[in-house]
Amino acid sequence: MEYTQFGNTNLRVSRICFGTWAFGGEWGDQDVTANKAAIRKALDLGINFFDTAQAYGFGAAEQFLSASLQPELRTKRQELVIATKGGLKEIGDKLVRDSNRRWLRQGLESSLRALGTDYVDLYLVHWPDPQVPMAEVAATLDEFVTEGKVRFVGGSNFDEQQISAFEQIRHLDALQPPYHLFRREIEARILPLCQQFQIGVMAYGPLAHGLLTGRYSAATTFPGNDWRSKSDIFKGDLFKKNLAVVDQLKQFAQERGCDLPQLATAWVLSHPAIDCAIVGTMNAQEITDTAAAANIRLSQADLTRIDGIMRQAISVSGPSPEGTFTTDVSPHPMQAQESGDSPTAPI
Repeated sequence: MEYTQFGNTNLRVSRICFGTWAFGGEWGDQDVTANKAAIRKALDLGINFFDTAQAYGFGAAEQFLSASLQPELRTKRQELVIATKGGLKEIGDKLVRDSNRRWLRQGLESSLRALGTDYVDLYLVHWPDPQVPMAEVAATLDEFVTEGKVRFVGGSNFDEQQISAFEQIRHLDALQPPYHLFRREIEARILPLCQQFQIGVMAYGPLAHGLLTGRYSAATTFPGNDWRSKSDIFKGDLFKKNLAVVDQLKQFAQERGCDLPQLATAWVLSHPAIDCAIVGTMNAQEITDTAAAANIRLSQADLTRIDGIMRQAISVSGPSPEGTFTTDVSPHPMQAQESGDSPTAPI
């Protein structure tokens, strides 16, 4: 496994970060035995970086990760790098952005309990909240660092203005943006800004949420409890056209002596601003195969060939994937309560 210094922090992390969103209940039924085996295999492969979130099942994914890492959490906590995210809450059937100081603090405490640790290495705001000034968010996260409950802080899905606003109050240690072959908009301004400010970048969705596994066809459907069943990315003409591109990428990967997930992940890691790629896998074989991407070096000729193939693709953008299950960005009905409690407060 290859390691890197994350941004300008003192965190030394594996370039493959193990993602746990699938364990929160939005990716269809799971085989918990296989899921745990995947986490244990990740450790065997040298992966020391694990990403989760309060909103991944509101405690479910964090608790599962904790249970799977128990020996290391008890005796080798300092060898693990654990990132979690807060700032989303459930209100009825909506997932609402809430970066209010009280809710972020409740979320952090909930995550610490679920993870069974007294600190996390990285704490990120899951989605920016337009109702709370970024200066206030930065000050809140800085409090968590001062208290010793968080080592470094960051944001997921932040745009250029939000990054700059955060930087005016304190350094943004980490950014977690979507980035894959079908989604490259951060290349223009976000990634150069991260290089300028020395922000560590952990890219999510390197396999385009399964599209770049090469396992799907136009006949593929997803069960109702899998968020992809509601996503336009995985249906209709867009899906069919991009599947044709996937077939060409798969052929190129074979010519180069690797498989498509390895090629797609290596492509993400080839960008000089990217520190790590977050890979969500559900069994030991998947993480074994994909982790090999950390050691693949793509030449300029390889990158040019890939760019040529991708000219036929339809790019994806917008608040995806969370937007597919209704992320509400309206004012928070619970913020006026002095207690800050929500009827769906996390466990």
